[in-house]
Amino acid sequence: MTVDFGRTAADYAAHRAGFPEEFFCRLGDMGVGLDGQRVVDVGTGTGSLARGFARRGCAVTALDRAPAMLEQARRLDAEAGVRVTYRVAVAEDTGLDHASWDVVSAGQCWHWFDRPRAAKEARRLLVAGGALAICHMDYLPIAGNVCAATEALILKHSPSWTMAGGTGIHADWTLDAAGAGFTGLETFSFDVDIQYSHEAWRGRMRSCNGVGASLPEPVVADFDNALARLLAGTFPEEPLAVPHRLWALIARAPAQCTAPALD
Repeated sequence: MTVDFGRTAADYAAHRAGFPEEFFCRLGDMGVGLDGQRVVDVGTGTGSLARGFARRGCAVTALDRAPAMLEQARRLDAEAGVRVTYRVAVAEDTGLDHASWDVVSAGQCWHWFDRPRAAKEARRLLVAGGALAICHMDYLPIAGNVCAATEALILKHSPSWTMAGGTGIHADWTLDAAGAGFTGLETFSFDVDIQYSHEAWRGRMRSCNGVGASLPEPVVADFDNALARLLAGTFPEEPLAVPHRLWALIARAPAQCTAPALD
């Protein structure tokens, strides 16, 4: 399955809920996203993490491989009244200066990277004691709920899709950080319900990697119509209260940091 989020950038920007205020408060309590910090946000997409850090006074440079996603990020930044510097680049080879950043963040994207290389690059970028923050906000497919039913519908239209059934916990990312020499690893998680209208949930799921980012347009349209019928018949309440899990890993570059060479 070839995934290109640029194909679904408009739905991604319009219908994916951003990281909530409470999430940034918890990161701040761990010393991440503080006023004046220099932040690199890799795999930024439409800039949800980058915008949140910029609102808090960080100097943010954000990277993504998809120009269409960055166009949407710039539009959302203008609406929010914040400034972020965007560049087309990949997490494994950012082209940014060595040991010049306080935070490297990654929101909802670590699984798309060559993870060992991305972790090594993050360590190269960070000052001694700087933080790698890998962040997620995942809907939770629980038996009988709208998320599980929607994932079953995706699998009917995209049988090769492999990302159903997530738990919102990403323990393997801690091994990536440890393998790159990060220390002081900490994680946290908490659950929230996010309100989605039927229209917004349909847009959210069109932006899924298993739908709009990978399927031909006629199949996406068929899926969307099927989801509309499912919502009307089985989940008629509006708005939907969709359970999500917020999760983050914070890992520190060693105080005496000699960055490893990239492979």
